[in-house]
Amino acid sequence: MYDQTRAQQPADRSAGLAGRRAQGPEPLLPADERDEIARHLGHAVNTFADSPHEALEEAESALDEATDALVRALTERRRVLRASWQDQDPEAQSAELRLALREYREITARLLRA
Repeated sequence: MYDQTRAQQPADRSAGLAGRRAQGPEPLLPADERDEIARHLGHAVNTFADSPHEALEEAESALDEATDALVRALTERRRVLRASWQDQDPEAQSAELRLALREYREITARLLRA
């Protein structure tokens, strides 16, 4: 998920965004959540030969988990991003607003590539 500490400190936000860009985009889901979903899917794949119906139900459950986690993560990221620019004066903070626009563009582009 998005680092809420960074979002609560607007003066530090631009450095955080620039640092993430240098390292690549921040994962949409935390590693532990991704790993757990991958384990469920892997288990489904590995048990398919012995019990295909149960394996398919488990694979469907893994997809549901991934979808739910992604929606939660995107909702939170959107909330934090909107809070970062919503009440700012456009004249005084154009650089910060530009960074917010880049982040919206990046997230949307990643979703369109998915």
